[in-house]
Amino acid sequence: MRRPWRVAVIGGGITGLAAAVRLRDHAPAATEITVYEQSGALGGKLRTGELAGSAVEFGAESFLMRDPAGGGSAAVALARRLDLTGAIVHPTVGQAALLVDGRLVPIPGGTLVGVPGDLSTLTAVAGLPADPDPDEGRPLLAPDADVPVGALVRARLGDQVTDRLVDPMLGGVYAGRADHLSLATTMPALARAARVEHTLTGAVRAAQSAAPRAPGTPVFGTIDGGMSRLVEAAATASGATVRRHAAVRALTPTATGWRLVVGPTPAAETVEADAVLLTVPARPAARLLDSFAPQVAATVGMLDYASVALVTLALPEPELPQLSGFLVPATEGTLIKAATFFTTKWGHLRRSDGVALVRASVGRYGEETLLHRADDELLDLVHRELSAVLGAPLPAPLAGHVQRWGGALPQYTPGHLDRVAAARAALRAAHPTLALAGAGYDGVGIPVCVRSGETGAEEIIKALGGSGS
Repeated sequence: MRRPWRVAVIGGGITGLAAAVRLRDHAPAATEITVYEQSGALGGKLRTGELAGSAVEFGAESFLMRDPAGGGSAAVALARRLDLTGAIVHPTVGQAALLVDGRLVPIPGGTLVGVPGDLSTLTAVAGLPADPDPDEGRPLLAPDADVPVGALVRARLGDQVTDRLVDPMLGGVYAGRADHLSLATTMPALARAARVEHTLTGAVRAAQSAAPRAPGTPVFGTIDGGMSRLVEAAATASGATVRRHAAVRALTPTATGWRLVVGPTPAAETVEADAVLLTVPARPAARLLDSFAPQVAATVGMLDYASVALVTLALPEPELPQLSGFLVPATEGTLIKAATFFTTKWGHLRRSDGVALVRASVGRYGEETLLHRADDELLDLVHRELSAVLGAPLPAPLAGHVQRWGGALPQYTPGHLDRVAAARAALRAAHPTLALAGAGYDGVGIPVCVRSGETGAEEIIKALGGSGS
């Protein structure tokens, strides 16, 4: 009788858990799935906590509802699979602002990650060069070309649009800078359109038309009760053996599969598996790959990360604007790069006692030294900066929390997708029962991570002789 498959999923974030669910659903029923998580908590950057009696996200707060083609996103599909569709809620206030010259102005409509499709909407935010976005009779990008976002936007629309609109939008997602981030990775739809269209605004409109959204359709969703519900439900539905505090120290190919060394050196154990799905960040992945795939390890290990801190305040009856939050261009010189008015944005979090939750994101790529401050100092600085932005002193907080995410957000430089494709192809040729998945390869955001894990699981199933789906 054939022995059941044994699959090791290294990393217990949402990528690894989504992969485990897909394996449970599509691998043979007796498949033994083990998830190894080096920390004591599952979910990676999805973490729901409590502050002043309210549930609050200390990590990712929401997910996109639609995929790039206009259908439901992978996060929505996973929630449906986990019977959490009824728990999805949407923002009740969607308008956000930019801090421009010390004042809050609404983010212009019709942009794609800050890149405008209509220049007439920009008057309150940024000026334009004398001859913006000319049609030069050829596509903006050559086939398969990739460039920094900032290089393209500066060349077509000038510095102010880049610095005041695009850079803070990218900074809010990646904690990185437009002048360094890959267009093809961070804005794939715009990159595709730019290989056909002759103007940047035309490329934005083409990209938006390719993924139409019905009026009134929510852009974002979250889980009532917190993102940790999604994590816990995925862990349960996977039927996997979940091992917390189980760092994988070494990974070695064998004649029949893989050997893992798990746990602290004084008490390490050896585990055998038929296949491995590696969902940890790029640098830990590179360390595990180095002994048997050094060139792949070198490619994977090139990826750099930004560190951030999320500073949450519980404020008694503050006067807040009717905004979901605001973004801050680096040129404004503040510690805060973005802020969310949680209890304004999310109606299900509003409290009858008037206590409001406000969360600020601190830290851009290359500014890690700013995060060396103690928690109390960060809380005080964020409180003072928020008061200055809003034009009036905020009340003293009832409680505060600082969540530090070291090396949290990948910084994709141009050519990232090609490098990842080459690394995966090399692994597939030499070690087909090993797959890479996660934000370090395919992009940030819960839907992207879910789909990355699911795709990795399908590759494993096929490599082991199943059909996948």
